[in-house]
Amino acid sequence: MTINLKTPEEIEKMRTVGALAGAQLEMIEAHIQPGISTGELDRICHEFTVNEQDAIPAPLNYRGFPKSICTSVNHVVCHGIPSDDKILKNGDVINIDVTLLKDGYHGDTSKTFIVGKPNVLAERLVRICQESLYLGISAVKPGGHLGDIGHVIQSHAEKNRFSVVREYCGHGIGTIFHDEPQVLHYGRAGTGVELKPGMTFTIEPMINAGRAAVKLLPDDWTVVTKDHKLTAQWEHTILVTESGYEILTHRSDDTIARCG
Repeated sequence: MTINLKTPEEIEKMRTVGALAGAQLEMIEAHIQPGISTGELDRICHEFTVNEQDAIPAPLNYRGFPKSICTSVNHVVCHGIPSDDKILKNGDVINIDVTLLKDGYHGDTSKTFIVGKPNVLAERLVRICQESLYLGISAVKPGGHLGDIGHVIQSHAEKNRFSVVREYCGHGIGTIFHDEPQVLHYGRAGTGVELKPGMTFTIEPMINAGRAAVKLLPDDWTVVTKDHKLTAQWEHTILVTESGYEILTHRSDDTIARCG
């Protein structure tokens, strides 16, 4: 397994595209209202990426994916395909996953939103998933291991009586959308690849309200919980620094520092 360590010049490009990805999630939040379709959210993000950010929506036509963003609603774990037929309603939980490509480098991030007024379970699930992401990020430091990240995510989710999806994970990122290493959201501390300055990868836990089991739908993209219970996901692109981490896709609403 070859893991590319980024040069200072590459890191600057990653910072640029990461900031754009974060800004896109900030932009789209105002549009997430009852009555809008996920297809319309996709069009808004596409136009913003191309016309306002002068970037490329990396998911579009990636391995055949037909849209510019992923919209995963309620029991959809990941890779939901936007559609004009999918109309958001009050209380829905939706993850919006955006990846931008600019100057040859990728920035990948996602956030789970609650449409309108949340119910207690949805609000708690979304909060615990976000906390799990932040705990995973806080475990990033030179000399640490990938297993440290998975361990704290799994521990927090299961302590709160939720489950962690095993089949999908974070990934290395840079000029390649999905690169080495794979970043599992479960595991044992002190195991796995050693973290080194210059590594860039995503952490993107998928946390289920019910069982961890998932299945892939016939469209070969959409992943759902087998028990049809709610799921949530949060994601950031992370750089391992000399002293800890930097969140390359940091947003103004994040409650964790950009650098640690």
